Amino acid sequence: MRVLDLFSGGGGFTRGFVEAGFDVVGAVEIGEWEARTYLHNFPDVVMWNTDIRSLHSSEVENKLGKVDIVIGGPPCEAYTVANAQRMKEPLMRLYEDPRGRLTLHFIRFVGDLQPEVFVMENVVGILEGDLKEALRYEFGRVGYEVKFNVIDAERVGVPSVRRRVFLSNVKLKLKHKRAPTVWEAIRDLEELDEAVPNHRPQALSKKAEERAWKLRWGSSLTYFRGARRTLRNYVKLHPFRLAPTVMGSSRFIHPFLGRLLTPREHARLMGYPDHHVFLGPLERQYNMAGESVPPPVARGIAERILRKVGEI
Repeated sequence: MRVLDLFSGGGGFTRGFVEAGFDVVGAVEIGEWEARTYLHNFPDVVMWNTDIRSLHSSEVENKLGKVDIVIGGPPCEAYTVANAQRMKEPLMRLYEDPRGRLTLHFIRFVGDLQPEVFVMENVVGILEGDLKEALRYEFGRVGYEVKFNVIDAERVGVPSVRRRVFLSNVKLKLKHKRAPTVWEAIRDLEELDEAVPNHRPQALSKKAEERAWKLRWGSSLTYFRGARRTLRNYVKLHPFRLAPTVMGSSRFIHPFLGRLLTPREHARLMGYPDHHVFLGPLERQYNMAGESVPPPVARGIAERILRKVGEI
């Protein structure tokens, strides 16, 4: 089955579908380093490194032919509780916020291409207030009955806590799998080794490093205001528990060393294989790992689609 990945980022969603045996044939991504990273890992995929708002679905269809599945994760900034500046009225986040409106472009592509299956990932906050009914209406307007699948990544083997909603025209009930602890996931990366891709941390200031050594597991160096509550960053990870949610802005302190985790260690906490390489500046590497669909979740979804597609 042929797959198109919209808002592909560095390729976490694609990685899971490829591992499940799908043929990912096309991707759309506006970020330069994200697109480069994607093509480095999936060189045979046709990439549109452009703004989806200026891309017509006919151009994609003319290049690729018929696609069976459309996947993607539009930006979540308009909806997430981590954004203290998000619009107060939920519907305005979808129809007025330029980033939130990108969700409508995903729906536009689904309506134009009429795939057998679509899967759209976002934060659970995209269902707040009247948003859930608005999304039901928008997908219905292009011919689909949407189902709202809330999936906890840690329940399918990812060593970090991550709850996301996957909007699809199929019910996605994934098989449970034990998640490794932080230490089980990263213990072999204790030494900084340039032979391991993306295994170079951002430096802490001397003062922050001194404080990091004194922190208890689970405590943090900094706090910031979200839309509803105070959130934490620079958390010293508890080695024998799951990691907190990995975000693009997340920075974690190693449980036994006075240093930050590297982008590769972040990727391990998201379930990426080490051969999936992130290109670009360190900040972008961290962001690509954190702002993605964990590959084990993507693979679980892909395998579920294989079982369900005959019932649609």
